[in-house]
Amino acid sequence: MLEVCALTDPGRVRQSNQDSFRIVRELGLYMLADGMGGARGGAHASRLAVDTVEKALARSPHRDAAALLGAVEEANDLVLAEATRDPNLEGMGTTIVAALETRANDIAIASVGDSRAYVLHGNELRAVTQDQTWVQEVGRGLGLDDASLRTHPMRHVLTMAVGVGSAVRILYYAVELNPGDLLLLTTDGLHGVVPERDIKRILDDKQSSLETKCELLMSAAHEAGSPDNVTVMLMRPAC
Repeated sequence: MLEVCALTDPGRVRQSNQDSFRIVRELGLYMLADGMGGARGGAHASRLAVDTVEKALARSPHRDAAALLGAVEEANDLVLAEATRDPNLEGMGTTIVAALETRANDIAIASVGDSRAYVLHGNELRAVTQDQTWVQEVGRGLGLDDASLRTHPMRHVLTMAVGVGSAVRILYYAVELNPGDLLLLTTDGLHGVVPERDIKRILDDKQSSLETKCELLMSAAHEAGSPDNVTVMLMRPAC
């Protein structure tokens, strides 16, 4: 069983919040999504995605990695179907990162887009997931340096998202979460704005609670300008 805390906020610039998150303790399921496609479409896509994954896993006879991947595929189909059926939702889609407890200490993680999972183990903060973005999948392959990538006009472009095509490429990761470790799920309202060294400093404070860490992460995003919605979720093995 994991101890969990999450916060979401529209940020300093956006008028609406298109992020969604879900904590389903009875399923051992924890996830967040960052919608796109306008205020209505983005919020609907992210909420529909997390709703669908939860319902698919709730009715699955097995709660394992295969079930998690199947649930994300189902979410892709449903978001795409609604976007196709309703002209007001055309072009909507969402990122998603979902973590599922499969056995003691074992976490299955599925991701689409650029919402991320990090693990803090000891004093090392490690990104578990890989962004499905132009920067990661094209720009770096072209040999562009970090300075160029930070200002490139394609830097915000996703190469994959839930609900934008009939075929979705879901990335899968297996994580062993041991006592003392922290698992962070976040939208790019945090990791795209706050440097990883600052995220690590906040997470590394052994005296603060998960609630305090979430609040400090949100404050750091606000202090950095919060140009986008921000959602953070922190998990650790319960003592």
